[in-house]
Formats: sequence, C-alpha cells, structure tokens
Amino acid sequence: MILPKNNRLTETEVAQLTVIVGEFGCRIQPIVGDLRTIYAIVGDERHELMINRIEGLSFVDRVDTIQSPHKLMDIKSDLARHRVKVGGVTLGEELLIMAGHCTIDPKNPNLFYETAQAVKEAGAHAIRGGVWKPRTNPYAFQGDNKSLDILMEGSRRTGLPVDTEVMDEEQLKLALAAGVHVLQIGARNALNYSLLRQVGAAIAGKPVAVLLKRGMHTGTLNEFISAAEYIVNFGNPNVILCPRGTQPGLDGYRNQPDESITPLLKERTWAPVVVDPSHSVGRATYVPACALAAVAYGADGLCIEAHVSPAHGLGDDPKQAVTPAALAGLIREAKALHALRRSPRSPAATS
Repeated sequence: MILPKNNRLTETEVAQLTVIVGEFGCRIQPIVGDLRTIYAIVGDERHELMINRIEGLSFVDRVDTIQSPHKLMDIKSDLARHRVKVGGVTLGEELLIMAGHCTIDPKNPNLFYETAQAVKEAGAHAIRGGVWKPRTNPYAFQGDNKSLDILMEGSRRTGLPVDTEVMDEEQLKLALAAGVHVLQIGARNALNYSLLRQVGAAIAGKPVAVLLKRGMHTGTLNEFISAAEYIVNFGNPNVILCPRGTQPGLDGYRNQPDESITPLLKERTWAPVVVDPSHSVGRATYVPACALAAVAYGADGLCIEAHVSPAHGLGDDPKQAVTPAALAGLIREAKALHALRRSPRSPAATS
C-alpha cells in the first residue's frame, strides 16, 4: 500500500510507479477516499528491491505492506480511515436504517410509494426495494424491470437513496443507468466472483455503494471479506458487509441468525457492518429482537423489510415485513441502544 505525500498523485507519478511495480509482475490500483487517494500494489508485494525503489521516490511518504490475504479490506490497511456514507449517514458514527419492500409489485406501485413515505417518517435513511428476485422455485415471481422505475420514483418522492439487488451484468447496467445508490449482492451470489468483478469495475469512480450479503451456507469470515476485496480491488471502497443468517436454519427461524459475527468482522476489517434481521429470522414478530441484538453486537446499521400492508406484499413480505408502526418503535429502541454503546461510560466504547 503506497501512501503519497500529497492527497493524490499526478498522472506522471502514477506512471513512474506503474513502471517500477510492473518489473516485479505487479500493478497499481488507486483507491479513492474522501480526503486522500492511496495506491494498492496488486500482486506479490514482498519484493524488497521494489519497495526500496518506491520509497526512494520524492512523492512517496511510505509503503505499508499487508501480510493479510485481504490487502485492502484488512483492519491494518490505510483504508481503515475510510468512511462509507449512505443517505447522509456516516456509518460508524450514526446508525443507518434501510427499510422497504422485499419485492416491488409492478401492478401496484402505490403500495411501494406509501411504504417509502412511511419508512421515511418512521426514521429510515434509505429505502430497500426488490426489483429482480432470485427464487428457488423457477415458477415463482422473479421480479420485473418495470419495478425499477417504481423504485426510483419512490426515491424522488421521498428524497431518500435506494438499495436493490442485482444478479447479472444486464441488471447491473440498468440499475446504474437508473441511478440506484446502493447495489445489493445477495446471499446466492456472495461467492459469484465473476459478478463481483463486474460490479467492482462498474462502480469504479462512481458515488455508489455495495451492500454485500454473507453466503447462505455458513460462509466463512475469510470468504466473506475476500468477496468484498474483489469489489474494492477496482478502486471504490464503499462496501458494506451484511450478515443475513445462514443455512442450515435454526428450528423456528428461517435461517441461523449470525449477527454475532459482527465483532469478529470488526477485528479483521474496517468495513461497516449492516445486519439484515428480516432474512435471519424470517418472521416479522422476531425481527425487532434480532435487530436489537445486532446493534448490541456493534452493527453499524440495519436493513429491514417493511410494508404498509404486509398481507398484500409479494415474496417474503407477508411473512417477515414489519409494519411502519413497528419499524418506528424498533428504530427508536435501536438508536437508543446504539447511543448507549457509544457512550464514554459504555464498556463497548472503551474496548
């Protein structure tokens, strides 16, 4: 990891670095932060001569080598100072709340518009809404491109950013062209490295974030963080890790709730953690408890399914979407707990 003396290097300076590292089979990848750009050495960075030549350049402050397999995502990386922002919220400072439909019904857009307004009034900072849906059953509703227009209209009406899942390159292009603010990579694609590369390349240089869910079948922490590395490697560090429960499920819950991995992730990586309690437990009645547990474990935010009329929703909404009233109460309690954790008297704040 190359740290320049100034906030960023000139094209000529980058070209000099490129020539040097190229002699050792490596390349340079700029990682653009809010205040400073750092330059990752992609490849085997253990060449002492290469490091010496780089550190001898007048415009280089220092070179930090990372032994972790996650050169960019590692907690010791210079990206540890990067902060991801969504909906005016800086993750790690204020608790981010994303809420909305599992699936947008293209035949009844008003349900989504009403929900979008309701979750805003409940205190949410961003809207989630499923345009395209991965389904185990090939005959189940798979989503509709028309729902993308509904999603973005909901954003315009409320002024809130939106999050939606993409599963292939075509959906990725449509979402970015429409102006989606947060791209979601679902549990089924958490280890789809081809898609992760496409997403990383597509958002390079763009003010877009990625909500990366954990793999369904007890994906290891290293797998989870490595998946994020695939995306960040292209230059956009706005990646959010999202535990959402794993398989096999716990009897009574949809999945095995995994919000408890939050402190383990925070020991290894700087990336913010936003937990999805809706998919973890799979029933609206259990969502508030799971959400508060996530905050207690140190989550930076929550991604919750909510609906003004869950019984009239599609996909998972009838089972696991909370009402706006329940969401408002959940948000109040979650924010109070988050504030308590950040209090100077809290053991969590001093650990």
